[in-house]
Order: sequence, then C-alpha cells, then structure tokens
Amino acid sequence: MRLQISKWGNSLAVRLPVECTRATGLKEGDIVEASITPGGAITLVPEKNFDKTAFLKRIARLHANMPMTEPVVEAMRQEERY
Repeated sequence: MRLQISKWGNSLAVRLPVECTRATGLKEGDIVEASITPGGAITLVPEKNFDKTAFLKRIARLHANMPMTEPVVEAMRQEERY
C-alpha cells in the first residue's frame, strides 16, 4: 500500500487508511510505538494499555500451577560443605 507523506505543522505525517485502522483496532487518540529497523523500514505498533487486573489474574494462575518444593536455601544449608 502506497501512502503519501504530507506536511503537518513543522513535522511530516502519514495518514493511515481506514482499512489499516480497522484491522489493528486503532482509533483517534490511540498511541503507537514507532521504530526503525536496521533495513530502514518504519514499523508502527499499537501501544497496549497495561491491564493490572488481567496481569494479576495471570500471575495467580501461574502460581497455582507451580509445584511446592523445598526452599532452595534450606536445601543448600543441608548440603553445606565448608
């Protein structure tokens, strides 16, 4: 898809076609992270808002699936050889 660069104040801008915004779920006011690859390509990645509740639920699920084992420090003390 070819896009034209236009002047916007003292900056240059590219208008994103509606197909791009619909496919990525972007809307006015959203923030994207821009990066330049070693090959010179410009990449725009939508910034995801941090959802603390979802993160804590995920951590709780991961913790619930971890086996309860003897603490490492206690095992080291039992094998001390100095």
